[in-house]
Order: sequence, then structure tokens, then C-alpha cells
Amino acid sequence: MLDAYQGLCHVVRVWLARLGATVIALLALTLVAQAASLSDKFSSHLKGSKSVVDHAVWDGLLKTYVKSSADGLNRVDYASFKRNGHGVLKTYISKLASVNVAALSRPEQFAFWVNLYNAKTIDIVLDAYPIRSIKDVKLGGGLIAAFTGGPWAANVVTVSGVNLSLNDIEHEILRPVFRDPRVHYAVNCASIGCPNLSLDAYTGAMLDAQLNAAAVGYINHPRGFSASAGGLVASSIYDWYSQDFGGSPQGVLKHAGAYANAKLKSAMQRAGTIDSYAYDWSLNDVRP
Repeated sequence: MLDAYQGLCHVVRVWLARLGATVIALLALTLVAQAASLSDKFSSHLKGSKSVVDHAVWDGLLKTYVKSSADGLNRVDYASFKRNGHGVLKTYISKLASVNVAALSRPEQFAFWVNLYNAKTIDIVLDAYPIRSIKDVKLGGGLIAAFTGGPWAANVVTVSGVNLSLNDIEHEILRPVFRDPRVHYAVNCASIGCPNLSLDAYTGAMLDAQLNAAAVGYINHPRGFSASAGGLVASSIYDWYSQDFGGSPQGVLKHAGAYANAKLKSAMQRAGTIDSYAYDWSLNDVRP
């Protein structure tokens, strides 16, 4: 009887394992198909288009509530923002939902998606504030979100009738459609370890200069790269998204070397590789 019971338990365990593997495989295929669908849907653009999205409201909010500091970090006055500017921010975000993205030029699209991502991230933080980290925000979004925390997997905005998550905007639209590693210096996750939230709204007309400035600012700050006797430490961004920077530590260093100052470039050349990665998920709040 015991042997029969143990045999049945073994069969059940095997069945559950196979079922779990099947579910995971189907989920992966579904996510890939969804990603391809979003990339295709938002890949169209109008070359030479003169249409411009008005980001003046967002620009004004940034200039009012984002504070640059002597340590090179841009911090957000979330308490003041929540009291005085949150409603204005929500109105700005809602207006972006009606934009015909396909009628924009490529640079104008890039600026649109970055501004939307950053504005919605701030909106989410303000809804939950006070918090210590954006990872404390729980909006759902599946099993992965339950383990990792944060709001990135939940549908939080609608554009052209399509419900989108922050992950969708960054990983299924910005990265695959534009294929520009500088996107990682433009989108902001409301954390100390992240590249700075810009003091200015992104615009199609100034996009290239803004992206280059963001890359220079992050790479040459200790959050980006830090050299010491213990070796070269890089932001975890270069580990998480290595494929966007050449697919190896050497590829990352080649990319970063194009923006590094002379002192950092020399340290990179001496190191020849990246010894470790680090990231600070603390909220980029003016109040510690």
C-alpha cells in the first residue's frame, strides 16, 4: 500500500513539474508575441513630420519640483509636488493618451515616450508617497511583479487605445523600435541609482544633444562607474541590459569610453573589465 502511495506521489510530482514547465513556456511565448505586437504597432512614423507634442506643462513641473544638488544628483521634492502639482501632472498624462504617435517623426516619438514614461513614474510615486523606494509600490502585474516589487508590470497608461505598462514602454517600444542604448540615460525609475531625471522635458528638436548630455552625466558620476583599488564598479544597468551595450563588459566599456572624461577613461583602460555591479533603489527624494 505504501509503495502504491509513493508511486502515485511520484507520478503527481512529475505531472506537476511538466505542467509547470508547459505553463512557463506558454507564458514566455505569450510575452514574446505581445512584445512583437507592441513593437510592430508603434514602429510606424512619419518621416519629415512637423508635428510636435507640447510638453511645456511637463517641462514646467520638472523645473519646479526637480532640484539639482552639489553631489550631481537630481532629486524630486515629492512632498511639494504632491501638494501643489499632482493634479496638473495627471492632466498632462491624460492628454498624451490622445496623441497620434504614428504621425510623429522618429525624434519626436522618442521624446514622447520618454516624457510619458518619466511623468507616469512620478505620478505613481506621488500616488503612494511617502515611500522609501519605488519597489515598495505594488500595482500587480503577475507573478514576476509579486517577487520583484515595483509598478513596472501593471498597465498604467493608454496610448492610441492600447493599455501599456512601464515595462511595455521601455522594453517593447523604446528599446526595440529605436535601438539606441542612450534610452537608459533618459528614462528614470525614481531611484538614486538611476540616471538623473532631467530638469527639462525631452524634445524632438533637442533629442540628440539631450541624450548625449544624459550619458555624459551618468557615466562620469560614481553611480555610473567608480574606480578604486578594489577594481571597477559599474551600475547594474550595464549588467541587466548588457546586450544594449555590446553584450559584454568590454562592449560596455567601449560604449562608456565614448562619453567618459580622461580620468575615467584611463581607469577603464587599466581595468579592462568590470569587476562588480551596484545599484541604489532608494527613492530620489529631496527628503532623506
